[in-house]
Amino acid sequence: MATAKGSTGWYSGKVKAVPSGDTLVLTAKSSNRPGPPPERTISLSYLVAPRLARRGGVDEPFAWESREFLRKLCIGKDVTFKIDPTAPNVGREFGIVFIDDRNVGTIMVSEGWAKVREQGQPKGDASPFLAEYQVHEEQAKQKGLGRWSKTPGAAEASIRNLPPSAIGDPSNLDAMGLLAANKGRPMQGIVEQVRDGSTVRVYLLPDFQFVQVFVAGIQGPSMGRRATLETAAEKVLNSDEQNGDASEPRAPLTSAQRLAVSAATSSEVAPDPFALEAKYFTEQRVLNRDVRIVLEGVDKFSNLIGSVYYQDGESAKDLALELVENGLAKYVEWSANMMEDDAKRRLKNAELQAKKNRLRIWTNYVPPPTNSKAIHDQNFTGKVVEIVSGDCIIVADDSVPYGSPLAERRVNLSSIRCPKMGNPRRDEKPENYAREAKDLLRRRLIGQQVNVQMEYSRKVTMGDGAMPASGSGDSRIMDFGSVFQLSSSDGDGDEVSAASSTGSNQQPGLNVGELMVSRGFATVIRHRDFEERSNYYDALLAAESRAIAQKKGMHSGKESPVSHILDLTTQSSKKAKEYLPFLHRGRKIAAVVEYVLSGHRFKVLCPKETCSIAFSFSGVRCPGRDEPYSDEAIALMRRRIMQRDVEIEIETVDRTGTFLGTLWEAKTNMATVLLEAGLARLQTSFGLDRIRDAHLLEQAEQSAKKKKLKIWENYVEGEEVSNGPAVESKQKEVLKVVVSEVLGGGKFYVQAVGDQKVASIQQQLASLNLQEAPVIGAFNPKKGDIVLAQFSADNSWNRAMIVTAPRGAVESMKDRFEVFYIDYGNQEEVMYSQLRPLDPSVSLAPGLAQLCSLAYIKVPSLEEDYGPEAAEYLSDHTLNTSKEFMAKVEERDTSGGKVKGQGTGSVLIVTLVAVDSEISVNAAMVQEGLARIEKRKKWDSKERQVALDNLEKFQDEARSARRGIWVYGDIQSDDEDMAPPVRKTGGRR
Repeated sequence: MATAKGSTGWYSGKVKAVPSGDTLVLTAKSSNRPGPPPERTISLSYLVAPRLARRGGVDEPFAWESREFLRKLCIGKDVTFKIDPTAPNVGREFGIVFIDDRNVGTIMVSEGWAKVREQGQPKGDASPFLAEYQVHEEQAKQKGLGRWSKTPGAAEASIRNLPPSAIGDPSNLDAMGLLAANKGRPMQGIVEQVRDGSTVRVYLLPDFQFVQVFVAGIQGPSMGRRATLETAAEKVLNSDEQNGDASEPRAPLTSAQRLAVSAATSSEVAPDPFALEAKYFTEQRVLNRDVRIVLEGVDKFSNLIGSVYYQDGESAKDLALELVENGLAKYVEWSANMMEDDAKRRLKNAELQAKKNRLRIWTNYVPPPTNSKAIHDQNFTGKVVEIVSGDCIIVADDSVPYGSPLAERRVNLSSIRCPKMGNPRRDEKPENYAREAKDLLRRRLIGQQVNVQMEYSRKVTMGDGAMPASGSGDSRIMDFGSVFQLSSSDGDGDEVSAASSTGSNQQPGLNVGELMVSRGFATVIRHRDFEERSNYYDALLAAESRAIAQKKGMHSGKESPVSHILDLTTQSSKKAKEYLPFLHRGRKIAAVVEYVLSGHRFKVLCPKETCSIAFSFSGVRCPGRDEPYSDEAIALMRRRIMQRDVEIEIETVDRTGTFLGTLWEAKTNMATVLLEAGLARLQTSFGLDRIRDAHLLEQAEQSAKKKKLKIWENYVEGEEVSNGPAVESKQKEVLKVVVSEVLGGGKFYVQAVGDQKVASIQQQLASLNLQEAPVIGAFNPKKGDIVLAQFSADNSWNRAMIVTAPRGAVESMKDRFEVFYIDYGNQEEVMYSQLRPLDPSVSLAPGLAQLCSLAYIKVPSLEEDYGPEAAEYLSDHTLNTSKEFMAKVEERDTSGGKVKGQGTGSVLIVTLVAVDSEISVNAAMVQEGLARIEKRKKWDSKERQVALDNLEKFQDEARSARRGIWVYGDIQSDDEDMAPPVRKTGGRR
C-alpha cells in the first residue's frame, strides 16, 4: 500500500472515495510501479453508519448526511491507518484511520453519524478504541446529535425522495427535457462513479437525479470490456458489500451498481493504453467531489454531453481541458461543436501542444507533413507602399537603405484568406467583396507606419494543384506575418480595438488581420495539426465569430455592389481621345493612383468618372528602362503616391492614349518632387507655356542641377551632358573574349582570353581534393559566401557565390541552394551534397566573369515579344560556338545594377565582333529584327551619332522586310521610349 509508519503497522495513504458513512477507499501516496497506485477499501472498525438506498429501496434515516459528513471531512486528504485482523470469511478489511492526528471513527461517533457495531467485531486487542467509541456514542445520544436527533420528524426528513433514475431506472430520465431546462446553466452535483477518463456518473442536486455525463469535446481512452455479466455483478456486489454487515443478506443494487453491471458484456477487451491513468486522473479530481455540470447537448442515443468543472484551491478547473493538456484525452469535433467557441479553441490548442510534447496517448504520434516553416527574429517596422489584395501588402522596410532591391517586402497576412482579386489578363473577375477588402486596407494602411511580426513561410504551387516534386521550378515561397497599425485612429468606428487584447501576446497596435476578419472581408484558415499559424489565431477566430453573428460582409449572404469602371488602358487610343472632353474641363479630378508604371507614368482610377486611365506628367520625363536612376524614380513615386488619394488636371492626350497633365498629392505637385530629387528632367520641346506650375518645375530642376543630384551628377553650368553612364576613358578599350553565358535582353557574360588569372584559378581548383562529402553542421554556407559547387552539366567543380540558402541550419544533404558561378556567369540550384568549403586563398580572388551589354541597341527582354528569340539568336551565334570575339568597350555602367548573382559592379557596354566576321553582333541582331537602335539625343557625341548612323541602315532593312519586332510596322513612339507591343496572335505572355 503506502509507506509504512515506522514498524508499528501504521500506514499512510490518500482518501480517493467515500462510499458510505463508515467506509473509505484509500490509495497509496506513491508507487514504484507504472500506472495508477494500488488502493484498498477500509471500513471503520467497530462502527456502522446508516445505509444508502439500493435498487428498489430507500435510505436509512440519516444515511446521506452521514456519508456527506465523512466525505467532506476526508475526501482528497492524507490519512494514516492501521488494519485490524478479521475472520477469514469476512471478505473486507477493517481498520483505524487518523486524519490530522484525529481518529476518524471518534469524530463520526461523537457527531452522531455512526454507532458502535453490536456484533461482527474485528478480532484483536482494540479495546481502547472500542471503549472510547462507546463513551462518545453515549454523549452523542444525550446531546441528540446526528442520527440520535430528538427533533420530531428529523429521521423521516433525512430520507431522500429519489427519482426513478436514482433508484435503478435510468430509462425514465428525460434527457432532452433536462437539457432544455438547464442548457448552459451550471448545476451542482456530486460525482458518484468514474466510468472512464471522460465519462462520469453524477447525483444532480438538490433533486438527486442520477445521470451519466460524457465530458463535452473530448474522448478518453477506452477501459475495454469486462469478462462476463455474472462476474461483473459479483465484483460490484462484493465491493459494495463492504458498506454493511458481512453476515447480513445482500440488499438490492443501487442505481450506480446497476449501471455498472449493465455496462458489462460477454466478451473481454483489454483497456486502451493510458486508459487506467486517465480514469485515475479523473477520479483524483472529481470522484466524490462537488462539481459544476454545464449541459451542452444530447447525442442521438439520448446521452447527456456536458462540461465538468471542479474546485482546485481558489480557482475552478475544466476537467476536459486538464485531461487534454496532460495527454489523457483527445479532442472530438462532434461534441465540441456543442460548446462555446472559446472553449473549443482552448481544447484544440491544448491537444496540439500535447501532440507537440508527445504526452502519453500521443507518445508515438507522427505529425502530418506540412509545407509551412516558422520564421524567427524577422520583425520589422516600415511604411505600407502597396496593397496587393485584402490579405497581402508590400511594406518598405525602414532598416533597409532606400533604393535597395530588398527595401520592399511582400507580407501575406497570417491565417486569413480574403476574396481573390482575379486576373484581368485571364478574364478572371474579382470574387465577392474582393474590391471592398482591398479598398478598406488601402484607406487604412497606405502610407502608414506598421509593425510587422513575421511568423511563417509556406511553399505553394504557382497554381492550386498539388505540390511539385523537390527542385521543381513551379513553386514559390510566401512569407506570412501579423501586421499592426501603429496609429490606430479609426474614423469608421471599428469594434476591433477592444478585441485586440484577446490575443495570446501583447499587440503593438491594431491587428490588421483581425480588422479584416471582423469586417467580414476575410475568413480564418482552419490549419492542420502542426501547421504554422498566426500568434493571434484565437483572436482571429473570435473576430470571425462576431462577424458571422452580426452577418457582416461575406457572411451577410448579399452580393457586393457591382463595379462599372471602364479601363481605358486596355482600350484603343481612339477611345481614350473620346474621353478627353469629358475629363478636360479645366478642373481638378479626384483620383487614386493604382499603379506606378514608371517614374513619370501611372495608371490612375477616377472613381466619379468611372474610368481608369494612363496618366503622365506634362513635359517631365524620368530615365527610361535600363537607364541609371530609373528604378529610384519608380521607388520614390511608389512611396509617395502609390494607391494614394490624389488630384489630377488633364491637359491633353498623346497618340498612345496616355493622358498628360499635373498631379497633386496633399497639395504638392509631384512632378516638382521628381525634379528636385534629380530623377527627372524638363522637356522644353513640350512647351512650358502649356504646363501648369511651369515656374515651379523650372525652379526644382535648377535646384537639382546646382546640387548635381542623380542624373545631374556630371552637370556643368552652361553645358548639357548626357544622363547616361559616364565614359571612363576617351581611348576605347578592346578585349579579346569568349562568351560564357547569355542572360537575354542583350546581356551576357564573357571571360578574357589569355588572362593569366583564368589559368591560375583553374590550376588551383584542379589541385583540390574533393572526395569527402560535407558534414552537416560543420559547413553551413550563407548567402554571399564563396564556395565550390558542382556544375550539373558536366559535374565539374567551380567557384560559386551562394545566392539563396535555406533558413536556419542545414538539415539534410538534399537541402537546396541557389548558386552563381562567379567565373562563368551562369546560375543554378544545387543540393547541399554538391557544395564544398573553399580555401580563402582561392575564394578571395575576383570572379572572372564580366557582365556585358550590347551598345547602341535595345534588345527585348525575355518577358517581351521576340525577347526569347533574341536571346536564342545571341546564344546560337556566341555561346554555342568556339569563336573568340573582340569586345570594344563603348561605355562602363558603374551604377551597380543587380543582374542574377552579379551583385554590384560595372557593366561593360560593348560592340561585339567575331574575329572572322564582317559585321558586329549588334548590327546582326538589328538586321534580323531582334533589336532596335537607341533613340537619338541632341547632345549625342559625334562618335555616337556615327555609330547610330551605321546601325540605322540595318534597322531600315529589317523594318522594310517586316522582320521580327517590325512585323506589324513602326513601333516607335514620339512621346516616350516604349517597349515593343504585344503580338496580336501567337505571342508569349
